[in-house]
Parts: sequence; C-alpha cells; structure tokens
Amino acid sequence: MNDAEFERVLRECTPDVLATLVRRGGAAGDLGTAEDALQEAVLAAARQWPTEGMPDSPRAWLVTVSSRRLVDEWRSGRARTAREQSIARHAPSDAATSPAADRSLANAQDDTLALMLLCCHPALSRPSQVALTLKAVGGLSTRQIARAFLVPESAMAQRLSRAKARLREVGARFVVPNSEQLGDRLVAAAHVLYVVFTEGHTATAGTALSDVSLSQEAIRLTRQLHERLPSADEVSGLLALMLLTDARRAARVAGDGSLVPLGEQDRSKWDAALVEEGTRLVERVLPSGPVGQYQIQAAIAAVHAEAPSAAATDWHQIVALYAMLDAVAPSAIVTLNRAVAVAHADGPSAALVMIEPLLADRRFRHHPRLHAVRAHLLEMDGQLRAATASYTAAARLATNIPEQRYLNSKAASRTGGG
Repeated sequence: MNDAEFERVLRECTPDVLATLVRRGGAAGDLGTAEDALQEAVLAAARQWPTEGMPDSPRAWLVTVSSRRLVDEWRSGRARTAREQSIARHAPSDAATSPAADRSLANAQDDTLALMLLCCHPALSRPSQVALTLKAVGGLSTRQIARAFLVPESAMAQRLSRAKARLREVGARFVVPNSEQLGDRLVAAAHVLYVVFTEGHTATAGTALSDVSLSQEAIRLTRQLHERLPSADEVSGLLALMLLTDARRAARVAGDGSLVPLGEQDRSKWDAALVEEGTRLVERVLPSGPVGQYQIQAAIAAVHAEAPSAAATDWHQIVALYAMLDAVAPSAIVTLNRAVAVAHADGPSAALVMIEPLLADRRFRHHPRLHAVRAHLLEMDGQLRAATASYTAAARLATNIPEQRYLNSKAASRTGGG
C-alpha cells in the first residue's frame, strides 16, 4: 500500500467515520473529542496498515479503533457514567471489521449529511459554519481552509476551535432537521458543498490537478440535499453547476498530466450524460422564480456546454449572465471571470480596466488567478512582454503543480515586445 492509496482511503472514510462517532455520542459537544479519537485511529492505521495490510473494511476498522479511544477517554472521567455505558453498549466489536458492518454505516439516515447540517447550526456565524463543515465533512486541512478564506492558518485554527466550543455551549444535537429547520441552514450548506467541489475540481496544492474523491463527495451530498428538497432551486442550480463542470473532467488533463484549458479541450471527451442532466436541471429551475448565484453559474456552464467548439461560444450571453451574477454575488473571482467573457465578446482593453482595481486589493493581489487572467488578457491585447511577466508571477504564486507547469510553459512561449 503506497502513500497515495492510504491518503485516498482516509479521504473517503474519515467523514463517514467522524459522523458515526458523533451520532453515537449524541451531542455536537462531542465533535472535538470525536475528532481527537479519529486522529488517534488514523495514526494507528499509519503504523499498522503498511505492514499488516489494509483491512477488508477500512471504515469499520477506523470506527472500531476510534470508538475504543472514545470509551477510554470517557472512562478517564471526562464524561458521565451514563454516557460511558451508552457508548460501550453501542461500540462495535471486532466483528465490525466485516464488509457487512461497513455497509451498515450507510443507512437510511445519512450520517455525513447530518454532520454537515450540524456544522451549519444557526448558532454559528456563516464563516464558522463553512469552515467547520469543510474541516469535518470535506476533509480539508486547516491550511487549505485558511487559503480559501484568505486568512492566516493560525487564525483559521482559532475559528474552528471557537465554533466547536459554541456548538457545545448551545447543546446542539446530531439530528437531521425537518424541512422548515433545514431551510435555515441551506445557504451555508450549499456554500460549503460549492467550496468542497471547487477544491476537488482544482486542488489548491499538490501534484494532481484535481482531487476526484473530494468533488464526487460534494456531488453525492448535493444530490442528497436535492432529493430532500427538490423545490429548492438554488440546490438544484448547485447540482447542475457541479454536473456540468465535472462533465469536462476527462478533457481537462492531457496524457502527461498537464492542464488543458477550456478553450483547447476536446469536447468529444465531455461526459454527455452529465451535460444532459445538468442542462435539464438548469432549464427546469431558471424560469421558476428568483435566480440565485448557483443557478446563474450553472447557466453559464450550460452555455459553454451547448457550444460545439470554443469559437462558437456565445460570449455575449455569458457576459450578460456574469453581469447578473455580479449583482447577486459580487466577488473578485466573479470580476475576473466576467473580464474574460468581456474580452472574448468585445476585446481585451475594457477587460484589463475591469481587473485593474484587484491589483491594489491587499487580500487578493497575490492570488495566482488574478495574474493568470491578466496575462491572458495582455496576450490577447498583443502586450507579449507584459503577458510573460504576468504568467511568470502567476506561476510563482501557484501551489498546484499542473497549473504551475502550465503557467510556466505559457511564460516560456511568450517572447518579444509589446
């Protein structure tokens, strides 16, 4: 078993295992304790699995070891005797390492979905809801979450600690809310799933462009939300956006692992079934009422999907959709994407003016995406020397290796004056 396989299995297992531990504890105040127990089990797996081999059911193995750690912890006096007895009654035996026991982890009440909704408890601020869910359910590291929020890692660690303490303080319970209560947590849950999918689609750092297990988990959980709330248009829009984006996955990476940008992709490799499903969802939700940010983004993805080639893309329609998105959910990333659309529809000069303020934005000016987009626009404008400098800056800031290589190759190929 190599390191990559070990990390993949842990990524797939740990959210379910953590959710199972919290459910058995019964209260959100146990989230921190459950995380500690799971971490000890992961360390035990790192010691044992490489020499003894991976168990037939990694999930059940982790549940067994983590549960024993919890029992030991609570027996030391950190919980009431009644809770200890309850956990001991429900703790799995060694037989739980069988495949049948592993399948039982996915029962009618999806523990992972319940954990996500717990992390989106209304007692928490929106940033804390998102950060805690990314940590507990998405499996992102504190460093990855800090990067997504554009804050120092130490500040994010403190935010996560305070969020868990707040859940303990209000006595939050590990239950799936009813439909009315669910609506209060829906906006935060959708944002969490969006961030998890985005991180999986293009990993913040590492040697691979994507983390497929992460993006697939986001799609799975979003499908469950959609099934629970089929009339929630923004959930439908989010699912459509994920499907239309994931449909391009096979065309985004060349045989050598390098990045293939959207305009150069072989569209015959796009997953036609995902495109059809995503487009059908967009067509159903757009005429039904107020339009939210995920519905608009899904509509943009659908316009790309409908074009038989990059040259045939309806950029004017995309510009109009980005104007709507900027009014509903303005952000630096929206400004960048809108500028690219404007450049393709009307030329790069106006687009360069649009992104100029971002270069002075203290929080965003060191983001690789800003310099990559600026380089692209400068190249379209014939300013090759300036484009080379911006591609070089973007590559220096990028932490995803395939993206970094792509940007360096663009810098190397763009020489001359301008």
